[in-house]
Amino acid sequence: MICSITECQKPAAHRGLCLAHYARLRRHGDPLAGITFNGEPMQFFEQALTHRSDECLLWPYGKVSNGYSQIRINGKQHKVSRLVCQHIHGDPPSPRHEAAHSCNVRACVNPQHLRWATSKQNKADQIAHGTARRGERNGRAKLTASEVVEIRSSADTGRSLARRFGVSEIAISRARFRKTWAHVA
Repeated sequence: MICSITECQKPAAHRGLCLAHYARLRRHGDPLAGITFNGEPMQFFEQALTHRSDECLLWPYGKVSNGYSQIRINGKQHKVSRLVCQHIHGDPPSPRHEAAHSCNVRACVNPQHLRWATSKQNKADQIAHGTARRGERNGRAKLTASEVVEIRSSADTGRSLARRFGVSEIAISRARFRKTWAHVA
């Protein structure tokens, strides 16, 4: 038995659909949803190069798990924002430079929102936009901003504070002397 979708010649696995169409049915509720036809991402990429608007232009196709857009060219994955930046602004000034988004939207491929920047400059943009994973926004943080303020104002020993807050004495010392949590007053 063959898949019931026209032009699909794969063997049917479930409900008269091949494995790929059945997976789309389960994920999207439609066996044809989520399909990207050959050439569509490249057409969108080429149109993005001439995009003239202040609004973000969001990449509607594949993304890496961290939200950055990607495209496969000749079997190799590329970040779309980097390719757009390269087409508009030329090669990066150095291998350390990365495509930085002025809009701070990872899936945006608007050429007006992209520029070359070092990692340090890109991190400074994140801090300025308020999207840096610092303090409580860091998934590995064991303290809160209010606890850090309390630690800094306390005359207790590092050992007693470490026991009270359930962290190491080193974590207390780093918070006290602004090695970590430097952004907290």
